[in-house]
Amino acid sequence: MSRRTPPRPIAADEDLAKLARALAHPARVRVLRLLARREGCIGCDIVADLELAQSTVSEHLRILKAAGLIEGEVDGPRICYRLHREGLARLKELVAAL
Repeated sequence: MSRRTPPRPIAADEDLAKLARALAHPARVRVLRLLARREGCIGCDIVADLELAQSTVSEHLRILKAAGLIEGEVDGPRICYRLHREGLARLKELVAAL
């Protein structure tokens, strides 16, 4: 007799898909790794470290922020980015449930 696993909630699947899309580019993974090594990082520092165009980095940051994996705090004319610990915890939880 085979045992069937009950279906997972659709909302969790949608959450995981959203987070996976945010991680679907190597530059975004590099941004997360960079921020994991620092308390916070100004956008121009991220641009310098990634060696990508500022507009490209801005788009990657926007996607990560929309997914809830990073957060940005305005610091004068700049934005200081850092990891969003709750978003990363949710990602870890969803992947562990696969």
